[in-house]
Amino acid sequence: MTKSVSTTLNSVGSMGAIALQAVSGPYMWSADWSSAVQRISQGTPPLVVSSVKWLEDELELNALHNPGSRRGSGNEKAAISQRTALCAALGGRMEVSAMSTISGVKSTYLLAVAYLEIIRFSSNGGILNVGPSSTASRSAFSCAFEYLKSPGLTQAVSQCLTAIVHRAFETAVAWLEDRMSETGPEAEYRESTLSTHASFLVKNLSQRDEHIRDISVNLLNQLRDCFPQILWNSSCLDSLLLSVQNDPPSSVVNDPACVATIRSLYQKTVREWIIVSLSQAPCTSQGLLQEKLCKANTWQKSQPTAEVVSLLSEIKIGTGKNDCWTGTKPANIPAVMAAAAAASGAKLKLTEAFDLEVLSTGMISATAKCNHAGEIAGMRRLYETIGSLDRPAVGSGDTKENMQQKPESFSEVLLTKFVRLLQKFVNVAEKGGEVDKSAFHETCSQATALLLSDLGSGSKSNVESFSQLLRLLCWCPAYILTSDAMETGVFIWTWLVSAAPQLCSLVLAELVDAWLWTVDTKRGIFASELRCSGPAAKLRPHLVSGEPEAPPEKDPVEQILAHRLWLGFFIDRFEVVRHDSVPQLLLLGRLLQGTTKLPWNFSCHPAATGTFFTLMLLGLKFCSCKSQGNLRNLRAGLQLLEDRIYRASLGWFAHQPEWYDMNKNFALSEAQSVSMFVHHLLNEQLDTPQLDSRGRALENGSSLNDVRDQYHPVWGQMESYAVGREKRKQLLLMLCQHEADRLDVWAQPTVKETTSRLKISSDKWVDFARTAFSVDPRIALCLAARFPTNNHLKAEVTQLVQLHILEIRHIPEALPYFVTPKAIDENSTLLQQLPHWAACSITQALEFLTPAYKGHPRVMAYVLRVLESYPPQRVTFFMPQLVQALRYDDEKLVEGYLLRATQRSDIFAHILIWNLQGETCEPESGKDSSAKHAAFLALLPLVRQRIIDGFNEKASDVFRREFDFFDKVTSISGALYPLPKEERRAGIRRELEKIEMQGDDLYLPTAPNKIVKGIQVDSGIPLQSAAKVPIMITFDVADHDSDQNDIKPQACIFKVGDDCRQDVLALQVISLLKDIFEAVGLSLYLFPYGVLPTGPERGIIEVVPNTRSRSQMGETTDGGLYEIFQQDYGPVGSPGFEAARENFIVSSAGYAVASLLLQPKDRHNGNLLIDSAGRLVHIDFGFILEISPGGNMRFESAHFKLSHEMTQLIDPSGAMKSETWHLFVSLCVKGYLAARRYMDGIINTVLMMLDSGLPCFSRGDPIGNLRKRFHPEMSEREAANYMIRACSDAYNKWTTAGYDLIQYMQQGIEK
Repeated sequence: MTKSVSTTLNSVGSMGAIALQAVSGPYMWSADWSSAVQRISQGTPPLVVSSVKWLEDELELNALHNPGSRRGSGNEKAAISQRTALCAALGGRMEVSAMSTISGVKSTYLLAVAYLEIIRFSSNGGILNVGPSSTASRSAFSCAFEYLKSPGLTQAVSQCLTAIVHRAFETAVAWLEDRMSETGPEAEYRESTLSTHASFLVKNLSQRDEHIRDISVNLLNQLRDCFPQILWNSSCLDSLLLSVQNDPPSSVVNDPACVATIRSLYQKTVREWIIVSLSQAPCTSQGLLQEKLCKANTWQKSQPTAEVVSLLSEIKIGTGKNDCWTGTKPANIPAVMAAAAAASGAKLKLTEAFDLEVLSTGMISATAKCNHAGEIAGMRRLYETIGSLDRPAVGSGDTKENMQQKPESFSEVLLTKFVRLLQKFVNVAEKGGEVDKSAFHETCSQATALLLSDLGSGSKSNVESFSQLLRLLCWCPAYILTSDAMETGVFIWTWLVSAAPQLCSLVLAELVDAWLWTVDTKRGIFASELRCSGPAAKLRPHLVSGEPEAPPEKDPVEQILAHRLWLGFFIDRFEVVRHDSVPQLLLLGRLLQGTTKLPWNFSCHPAATGTFFTLMLLGLKFCSCKSQGNLRNLRAGLQLLEDRIYRASLGWFAHQPEWYDMNKNFALSEAQSVSMFVHHLLNEQLDTPQLDSRGRALENGSSLNDVRDQYHPVWGQMESYAVGREKRKQLLLMLCQHEADRLDVWAQPTVKETTSRLKISSDKWVDFARTAFSVDPRIALCLAARFPTNNHLKAEVTQLVQLHILEIRHIPEALPYFVTPKAIDENSTLLQQLPHWAACSITQALEFLTPAYKGHPRVMAYVLRVLESYPPQRVTFFMPQLVQALRYDDEKLVEGYLLRATQRSDIFAHILIWNLQGETCEPESGKDSSAKHAAFLALLPLVRQRIIDGFNEKASDVFRREFDFFDKVTSISGALYPLPKEERRAGIRRELEKIEMQGDDLYLPTAPNKIVKGIQVDSGIPLQSAAKVPIMITFDVADHDSDQNDIKPQACIFKVGDDCRQDVLALQVISLLKDIFEAVGLSLYLFPYGVLPTGPERGIIEVVPNTRSRSQMGETTDGGLYEIFQQDYGPVGSPGFEAARENFIVSSAGYAVASLLLQPKDRHNGNLLIDSAGRLVHIDFGFILEISPGGNMRFESAHFKLSHEMTQLIDPSGAMKSETWHLFVSLCVKGYLAARRYMDGIINTVLMMLDSGLPCFSRGDPIGNLRKRFHPEMSEREAANYMIRACSDAYNKWTTAGYDLIQYMQQGIEK
C-alpha cells in the first residue's frame, strides 16, 4: 500500500535537485529508506515552534548555520539556496522573491515542515495512528493545520505554511487517485481515508481563525469536486448535520459574533453540499437525508433542529427551472427527476409538472419508513416474547422428535410470507390483471423494512429466503412494468441502498438482470415489434406501409414510462458509484452491453424518444469513464461499447419522424432529454484510443488513423476509423439537434421563435447522405424525409438508392427515388426490381395509378400486388379512387383486381357497385376527354354486371335484399315530389309502412358495421332543397361486433338530384386527418359522417347524431354561442360549461386544420352543427379547394371560420391572451404539424380524383395549391408560426361576418 517517497514526491510535482540536496545528501531518499521514513513520519509530531517569539537569537543561529562567515555574508547565500529549495518544494506556489523576508534558518525549518507533511500524506494517504492494535484513525490534516495556529506569524511565513497545507492536500489527492482502480478491502480503505479527511475538514470549520476556516472550506470543496462520491458518504453527511446542530467549541463560546459566523458558515456549507448532491444524484441524496431524519434520535433530539429545518425547507426539486443549480446537471435529466420524485415517496403524477420540497416529502417518507420499521420491530419482540405464532400445542400423541423440533424464527416466518405475497402480485400481472397500487407499495415497503431489520438485528435468518425476498423486491416492478409499480420500485431500491450500503452491489446486480430480461422479452422501450411502433401502426395500410394489426394488449406507453423511471434510478446510481466502485460500474457496463448488442432492439414508438436518448446518454457517460483511472484498463471494451451506442443512436433515425402527445410536461421532458444528449455530444472529446478495427488494442503505438480497409464489428467494412467516427458523430449531432428542435416546437407550439436554418453546405449534405446510407439506408431515406425540399440531399439519396437498389428492396419508402414518370418514359431497367419490392401504403400505390405513370406493366403489377396484400375491407375506403383508376385501365388490370376482391368480400362488392352507379358526372373539357369519358361511362355498367355475375347463390341473395331495401327507401323522395309540402310527412310514413325488412343481415351502406334492425316509420321528415325532395329517415341499428340487442337510432338523409361525390372526397380527407390526430394522441375532434353515392345524383348521408345547426339555435334564442352555452351547460366556470367549452375548442381546432387544407366555403350557420356535448361539426362540402359561392368570388377570405361569437367562447379575454385561446392555437398548430407528416398520402387521395369531373377541380391548380398549403419548405417552427398567423387572421375576420350577413339577408339563415 506504500510507494517510495521519491516517487510520490515526483508524482505531485518535481521538487528538483536543489530540494533533495537540502536534507543531508541524496542517500536520505534511497528506496531502502522509503518505508522507514514514511513510518517515522507517522509518529513525528508537528514541528510547531512553541515560543511566542521566533528564534530569539537568530544571529547566533546564523553563525551556527554557517560558522565560516564572521559577517554572515555566507548566510545570505545559503538562505537563497534554501528559499529556492523551498519554492520548489511548494510546487511554485510562492515565488522566491516573495520569500525575501524569510531567513535561511526559517527556510530550512519550513523546508523540513514541507517534507514531513508531504511524506506524511504519501504514507497511508495521510491517515495517522493506523496499526495492528489501533482501530481509530486520524487525518494528517490535524498536523498540517497546527502550524497555522502558531501566533505571531509573519505574512511570508504564513503564506508558506498555507502553501504547505495545499501541497499536502495535493499529495493526498494524488494518493487517492492512484488507487481509484482498486477493489475490495483496498477500495474500502481508500474511501475510509477520503471520509476521514473530509470529516476533519468539516470539523475544522469551527476554528476561531478565519484564515483556517477559509482554507478548510476551500479544501473541502476541492475534495468534493475531485471525489464526488464523498457527497453520499454517510459519515460525512453525519459530520455536516451534527456540526450544524452542535454547540460551538469552547474556544469561541464567549464570542457571540464568532459563534454566529461559524454557524452561518456551517449552514452555507451544508446547504451547498446537499444542493450539489441533489443536483448529481437526487434519488440517493434524498434516501440518505431520509435515513438521517429517521435516526434523528442519534443527534439526541426527538425532531430535527430548527437549523436543519431552515436549511432544507427552501430546497426544492421539480420539472421546471431549478433555482438551486444551473447548467446540465444529471438531475436536469427528466428521467432522473422523475425517479427522484418516486424516491422521495411523494404521491405525484410523474408525467405532469411537479415541484416538491425536499424537507416536507423527506419528513413524510422518513416517518413512513420509521412506522414500517416500528411495525417489524414490534412484531419481532412480540414473537420472541410469546414464541412462534405457528408452533402447535404439544399433545400426548406428539413424538419426542416433534417436540424437540426447532421452531421457525420470526424472520423466517415473515420472509416466507412476504415472498408469497409478492409472488401473488407477479401472478396477477402475468395474467393481465391490474395490480393494486397501494397494496403493492405497502407490501414492498414492509418487506424492505423486514430485510433491513434482519440486517440490523444480526440474526442469522434463512439465507435462501432472504435472498429470494431481495430478488423479488428487485424483480417485481420489472415483471409488472407499470409506472406505478416502478415508482414503488425506485422508492424501495433507494431505501435499500441508502440504509444498507453493503447491499448496493447485490441490488444493482439483480436490477441489471431484470433489465436485461426486459430486453430479451421485448417489453417497454425494447418492444421492437411492428405492432408496438406507435402512430404508424394505427395508420396502416392507408398512410403507412405494413399490415394492419390489432393494438397490443398492454399499453406500450405505460411500459415505456416505467422504463423511464427505472433508467433515472440507474443514472442516479451511476453518478454515485462512478468514482468509487469498479464492481458496480462493471455491472452497469454489463447492462449497457446487453442493451446495445443489437441496434434494432428498441421500440420506435415516439413516446420512447426521451427515454431512448436518456439511455444513450447513460451509455456515453459510462464510456467517458475510459479517461478515469478506475476503468483505464477497459478502454478497448469501452470504445467498442461507444460504437454500439452511436450505432443504436443513429438507428433511431431509421424511422420516420413522429410525435406523440400526452401533456405539455411530457412533451417538454422529451425535448429536454434529447437536448441533454445533444449537449453531451457537443462537449464530448473525441478521444480515439489505440484500437484496431475489431476493437482490440494495437501494438507498437500504431493508431486507428492508419487502419484502412478493415472490418469493424459494429460498422462493417470501413476505410478509416477515425475519419468515419467523426463523420458519424457530426451526422448524429445534426439529427439530434433537428429532433430536439422538432420536439421543442411540439412542447411549446405557441412560442413565436425565429429559428435560424441549419447552415450546411451542399457538400456537407451529400456527405451526410453517404454517411447515413453506409450505416443504414433507411437513415438516409428518413433524413430526406426530414428535409423534403433539400434538392442536394434528394439528388444524392436518389443516386445512392439507384446504385444499391438490390440491397434495399425491403424498404417501401425508397420507391419514389426510382419509380418516377421519367423512369417510366425511359422504361428504366430499375423497374425490373418492382416484383421483389416490399408493399407500400395504399396512398403511395394510388399515386402510381395516375396518368403520369402511364399504366406501365411493371408498375401496375406492383400496385395490384400491394392492393392484393391487404384485406379488401381496408381498401374499401379508397373505392372512389379505384373507380377513377378504371379511366386509365387499358390493360384491364385494375378491373381484374376489383373483380377478384369482390369474390373475397361481399361488402367490398356492394360498395363498389354503389360507387359505379354514382359515377355519372359529365366532363367540362374538350372532345377528346369527352370521348374518353364516354368510354369510361360505358365501362361502368359492364363492370357492375360482371361483379353481379360473379356472385354465388348466397352472395347474390344478400346483394338483392340489401339493394332492393335501400332502393325502395331512396325512391320515396321521387314519390313525394308531386305532393304538397304539408302532406309530404304523411306520405313518407305511408311509403315506409310498405317496406318490409328481408333478413337480419342488412346494413347501412354508409357504415357496413351497423346492422339495420328496423325503421322508425314515424321518423320520416321531408327536407328543403333546391333539387328534388330529400328525406330524413331514422333506422334502428346495432353494432356488428357488439351486443345485437344494444339498439341505437341512426338517421340518414336520402338525396335525389344531388351529386354527393365531392362530399365523399372531403370526408375522406377529414377521416384521414382524424386517424392522424388519434394516432399521435391529439384530442382534436372531427366527425367524418358517412356519405355514399348510390346512383346518378342519388346518395345516402348519415345524420350527425344529437346535433342542431347554429341557425336552428338562433331560431329559439337571441343570444350568441356564449349565452347559449350558459343556458345549456350552466354558468361560466361551472364544470358543465367548462367541459362544453373545451369540447368546442378541440372540435373547432380540428376543423380549423381541415379547413386550412380543404378550403371549404359557404360556411354559413346552416352548415355548422353543435352536438349535445358542445362539439362543432362542419357539414356540406359543396365548395372546397378552388371553388366558392357567387361565381368563385372567394368572399370568405379567412382559412377557417372563427366568427365573433366563436371567439367569445374560445377567447374570453377578447384580446387573444386567454389560456383557452392559447389552448386552441396550440391544438391547431399540433394538428397542422401532424398532418404535414402525411402530406403525400393526403395529396395522393385527392390527386386520384383529378379527372373525376368534380366541381372542385374545375378551375385553378387545386393539387399544387393544396401542396402549398402544407408548406413542405418550412421547418416545424416556421410552420407553427404560419398556423399561429392563420389563427390570428381568422379571428373575428370581417369577411366572415359579412358572409353570414349576406346569407341571412338572402336565405334567412340565422347569423
